[in-house]
Amino acid sequence: MQRPTVVAGIISPTRSVPSHISRPEYAYSGVPAPYKLSCIKKTAEQIERMRKAGGLAREVLDTVLAAVHPGVSTDELDCLAHQHILALGAYPSPLNYMGFPKSICTSVNEVVVHGIPDNRRLMEGDIINCDVTVYAHGMHGDCSETVFVGEVDDEAKRLVQVTWECLLRAIDEVCPGNKLNAIGLVIETHARQNGFSIVREFTGHGIGENFHMEPYVAHFYESKNAMLIKEGMTFTIEPMLNAGSAECVVWPDKWTAVTADLARSAQFEHTLLVTADGVEILTGGREPWFLR
Repeated sequence: MQRPTVVAGIISPTRSVPSHISRPEYAYSGVPAPYKLSCIKKTAEQIERMRKAGGLAREVLDTVLAAVHPGVSTDELDCLAHQHILALGAYPSPLNYMGFPKSICTSVNEVVVHGIPDNRRLMEGDIINCDVTVYAHGMHGDCSETVFVGEVDDEAKRLVQVTWECLLRAIDEVCPGNKLNAIGLVIETHARQNGFSIVREFTGHGIGENFHMEPYVAHFYESKNAMLIKEGMTFTIEPMLNAGSAECVVWPDKWTAVTADLARSAQFEHTLLVTADGVEILTGGREPWFLR
C-alpha cells in the first residue's frame, strides 16, 4: 500500500501562557534578538542554568514521546507539551518565535523540520520527529527525537537508526581544539556510506540566553567552517537525513519543510556543553525511544 503524503490540517488557536512565567525577548513581538556568540566563557552559575533548562527540555520530550501512538493528533501532543512546560514553570521556546504558532514542532514522514502541530492523527507506520525547546532559568534547552508510530517498515527503521548514529558520531568529535567542520564531515561520511542524503538548508546552532546563537553547526563538510571548538561553547547538533533527495520545499505556511521528492526524513538533536576535556550532553537521557 502506498503511503499517503502529509497534508496541512487545521491548526487550533494559539495557547496562552500565564503572566508569571518568565518569557524570552520575542514572546510578545515575535522578533528574536540579534545573533550572539555562544562561546564566551560561561560562569559556573550560567552552566548550571543551562543544565536545568536542558534537563527540563528532556523531561518534556520524554513525556511527549511516551504519548505517540496511532490515532493521537499532533495538536494533542502539542497540548500535552504546552501544559507540561507551564507546570514546570518554563516557557515553550518555539511559541511566537518569528510568529510560530505552537509550542513544539512535529515533523511526520516527509516533513523534515518545523512541522506545525494540527489535527492530523498519526497513522500506523508513520515516523515522527518531536522537537522540544524550553526557556527556563534564563536559558534555552533544545532536543528532539524521531520515533516510530506502531510498526514501521525496514526502510524507516534503517533511516532512523543511521540518523541516530550520525548524532552519536558527531558528539564524539566535540572537544576543545577540534574544528567545527569535523562534525559535518563525520555526519556526511556515515550518511552517504548508508545511502542517505543530508539536508543542507537547516543546521545546528549556538544556544544559551538566546534560542539561536553563533556558531552555526553544519551537518555536512565545509572546508571554510574551520572555527575551533572552545570550552564553554553551548550548541546543538541536529542532523537531518533523507531517504531520497536532500532538497527541501517549504509550504505556504512558511515553516513546514518537506522533502522535494516526498521521501521520508529523520532527525535527532541534543544541546551540548563543551568542557575542558570533552563534552557534556545537557539534554541527555536513557537510550533513544526507538530502541526501547
